[in-house]
Amino acid sequence: MQNHHDSTDERLILDSVDKFLAQEVAPVAWQLEHDDTYPIEIVERMKEMGLFGCLIDPQYGGLGLSTSTYVKIIEHMSRVWMSISGIINSHLIMAVCVQKFGTQAQKDEFLPRFATGELRGGIALTEPDCGTDLQAVRTLAKKVDDHYIINGNKMWVSNGIEGNCFALLVKTDPKAEPRHRGMSLFLAQKGPGFEVSRKLEKLGYKGIDSAELVFQDYRVSADHLIGGAEGRGLQMILGGLELGRINVAARGVGLAQAALDESVKYAQIRKTFGKPIAEHQAIQLKLGDMATRTEAARLLTHKAAESFDRGERCDMEAGMAKLFATEAALENSMQAMRIHGGYGYSKEYLVERLYRDAPLLVIGEGTNELQRIIIAKQLIERNPA
Repeated sequence: MQNHHDSTDERLILDSVDKFLAQEVAPVAWQLEHDDTYPIEIVERMKEMGLFGCLIDPQYGGLGLSTSTYVKIIEHMSRVWMSISGIINSHLIMAVCVQKFGTQAQKDEFLPRFATGELRGGIALTEPDCGTDLQAVRTLAKKVDDHYIINGNKMWVSNGIEGNCFALLVKTDPKAEPRHRGMSLFLAQKGPGFEVSRKLEKLGYKGIDSAELVFQDYRVSADHLIGGAEGRGLQMILGGLELGRINVAARGVGLAQAALDESVKYAQIRKTFGKPIAEHQAIQLKLGDMATRTEAARLLTHKAAESFDRGERCDMEAGMAKLFATEAALENSMQAMRIHGGYGYSKEYLVERLYRDAPLLVIGEGTNELQRIIIAKQLIERNPA
């Protein structure tokens, strides 16, 4: 259980995040989102608040928050504008990989600069023809003396344009069997041979830069191989993706809650047949389901975060939270649009953005089809006949 001190700290942190969201994000989010403009000033404030160091140990200058507190921050952010939660999420997956698996020298060099946001970025995993099956990556790193030469392409890299450092998944031994033994993870800072080829245009999730990255004879020092040993890249990143899935679940909760909030408000203002639509049973049934879905998603997400904090294996719990919370966001955004009628389809209301943002969540960080398979495999493994 959380002690009293923890819960007081958490309340203070969430209060300051809420204040920041209300004063500095809510008034500008609509315009930035519709123009697909990177929120430079918001990011600077997030740096000042220490949010890039949320999960980094205080000895390296981070806030050292629990995952449980972190998911609440993400949920609150996503209620206002989901895109800004992605700006810290990908970055923190990279930071947690270094914190968990990096050499002491790597921790000393990188974590303090990650915590301030001076170095920030994300994870470069997916490739043009490889998403869910990460073992199929083709980006190749060849060792030459005290460095590696890297060639290949990465797709859908969050923070790809504005960021400057990435956890880059490569093959160091393409012939290795099983394939994951040939995979390694590097800290790649921008420099010669590291090009951003283009910004990817998206249905929703605007404002954050999703990019294609191209590596042509890019040189990276051997001491930037995370953990200092080849062949462990996939295991490292899978631990990071558990955190990523819990984060995406928290975004789903925030989005589902925003859709519910907007609907509850609108249903009391809008009148048809002489009374507010909130008094019509058809609308009440929708609101009842939306509220229940949101709360169930929240509890699953908090459970997964607590399990992650205890250091337990939680791919099943993270998978369940991610699956349920993101489907809740998708369903609630659709129901919110129905409750709003014609206004839900208008760009002037928040609902249409929620409707565009939600599909990303069921696809990103491992599709929901994959989550169902992970859950089933874990069920069988944990309950042998």
